[in-house]
Amino acid sequence: MSLYGKPIQDLKGVGEKRARLFQKLGVFSVGALLRFYPRAYEDLSRPLSIREACPGEVSAVRATVLQRPAETRIRGGMTLYKCTITDGESDLFLTFFNNPYIKNLLKAGEEYIFYGKVTASFLKKEMASPEFFPAADCPAIRPVYRQTEGLSSRLIQNAVKNALLLLPSEIKDPLPEPLRMRYDLCSLRTALEEIHFPPSQGALLRARKRLVFEELFVLQLGLLKMKGRARCESSLRFTQDFTPDFYRLLPFQPTGAQQRAVGEAMMDLQSGRPMNRLVQGDVGSGKTAVAAALCYNAACNGFQSALMAPTELLARQHYQTLASMMGADIQVALLTSSTPAAEKKEILQALAQGGISLLVGTHALLSEQVAFHRLALVITDEQHRFGVEQRAALAAKGDNPHLLVMSATPIPRTLALMIYGDLDLSILDELPPGRQKIETYAITSEKRLRALGYLQKHIDRGLQGYIICPMIDNAGEDGAAGDRKSVLDYAQRLRKLMPTARIGHLHGRMKPKEKDAVMDEFAAGRLDVLVSTTVVEVGVDVPNAVIMMIENAERYGLSQLHQLRGRVGRGTEKSTCILVSDAQNQEAVTRLQTMCRTSNGFEIADEDLKLRGPGDFFGSRQHGLPELKIANMMENMEALKQAQQAAQELLRTDPGLEEKAHAGLRAEVARLFTAMNGN
Repeated sequence: MSLYGKPIQDLKGVGEKRARLFQKLGVFSVGALLRFYPRAYEDLSRPLSIREACPGEVSAVRATVLQRPAETRIRGGMTLYKCTITDGESDLFLTFFNNPYIKNLLKAGEEYIFYGKVTASFLKKEMASPEFFPAADCPAIRPVYRQTEGLSSRLIQNAVKNALLLLPSEIKDPLPEPLRMRYDLCSLRTALEEIHFPPSQGALLRARKRLVFEELFVLQLGLLKMKGRARCESSLRFTQDFTPDFYRLLPFQPTGAQQRAVGEAMMDLQSGRPMNRLVQGDVGSGKTAVAAALCYNAACNGFQSALMAPTELLARQHYQTLASMMGADIQVALLTSSTPAAEKKEILQALAQGGISLLVGTHALLSEQVAFHRLALVITDEQHRFGVEQRAALAAKGDNPHLLVMSATPIPRTLALMIYGDLDLSILDELPPGRQKIETYAITSEKRLRALGYLQKHIDRGLQGYIICPMIDNAGEDGAAGDRKSVLDYAQRLRKLMPTARIGHLHGRMKPKEKDAVMDEFAAGRLDVLVSTTVVEVGVDVPNAVIMMIENAERYGLSQLHQLRGRVGRGTEKSTCILVSDAQNQEAVTRLQTMCRTSNGFEIADEDLKLRGPGDFFGSRQHGLPELKIANMMENMEALKQAQQAAQELLRTDPGLEEKAHAGLRAEVARLFTAMNGN
């Protein structure tokens, strides 16, 4: 067994009990530990004098212990250990809590580097429980690791030291030497040593540069290889284009962007190679009609299609929309986890025999029981809710079928091309005619009652509205709600403020059937106001809802606010979005001003990336790509471009990574995408 595969419990100082704690952090082997990079660093290279240390800030201070820590017992069973340190000009008072070992660790007359938050009163400066190191052998830069209870950063640091000691003098570097020289990258051994224990800031930057490039390079290789596999020959070639027939079925004229996206997709479908395409469009841009055109073409060419949506509600809406668009001759069916057993049996039988041309559903489509007669087109909606492995699992139901993924999360084109490197890209940058602009206003909580009065006027006219809250109840995740609004409390108060209105509520803790029942009531017009968390963010289509009121709006990113706003403005009535926030910080104010200024999703996406980085798009691994351990899609844009260019050049000369010099890369790509697929 290689060092990289060695179980973490076999590492000196770890053992079975501590190994379980490491496993909570996703570290199962010595190799995984070496790739468990610090989340931050403490710079101890330039300690301050006590006078220079600013109250309220975390500082490194160089000083000598004046006397051994003295023990003091206080009420509640707590023991304090206090001592004074000096740098010859000023004194600093230290306090440690319930740490009896401190008396032996700090020795009078010895000089240390103390690291902690400085507090000050009128007469003295203090530190509570600082970290400390003997001045003679204090590290210049100290790593700080992500922790779990029972496993401190210092314990992880010691384990990493032991792991590095086991590295052989020469380790196989997955990056070929010519590539490292071209991009000025250090060796893997140097990078691993200096990312964990950098002797200087320059060394840390050098190690990070190497590891970021490697991670993005391997990712791009994997995505490009996936894209290359999709370029093989396909037996599922569409011989005729029935798009004009489909357009004649529609009660509206498709936009130019829709026609362009359908045309690009049809070229793929008729090319003799599998389509692998992302259709990215703003809220309300008409992605479903594009999907319907392709499903219609599939059916008319004698093939079957499958469309998978992330929620049962959205799947049902797609089913109703697609069934109405496809005409009476094309059979469309809906399959979800709540489909009755008898109906499910009929659907599965008809599907296997080719009687159903389009199957719409949720993750239920991935069930082993689902078998197609001639599956040629696989569509996943709200791409950011699915991983690559789920796309692949549905595609495995056919013989290398065509793939279309749809996303309503706008991403700048250049970034999308690099992130979805395995997909061709079509953009819907045009809204259907007749869509009215949603007026957006930012108000403070002082005007809340006025806004609710505005909502009541619309209810009196038979219209509906949403109110979004960031929390479910007032307890909150941290036990303190502060000024954050909660769904349950807000709905209760609203029933008193608006006694004639029919108020419903919705949140993520409700069972799927309960959520669907509430949404059905709202969609049918039997509720006037829906108080909800962001579970309504995607795919809810109620044309009669014209007011979107978002409480604590500063707590959401621009892209999420834009998605929520897109739940209204779906009918002929003029719609309004009201952002309620008392936030004063400049970033929050800028975000809300941007929402009021523009309704262009791509402009909002650009602004969001500038303000908040990629969290809204790539946080929580919603993008379906492998989790990045050190690279950041936005902060390392230049490295991402270089990595993509280098990957393209390498695959042109060695498409299968078969050369001996590329064996390490081949293994890294396999490891990365195996982990991604959950195998």
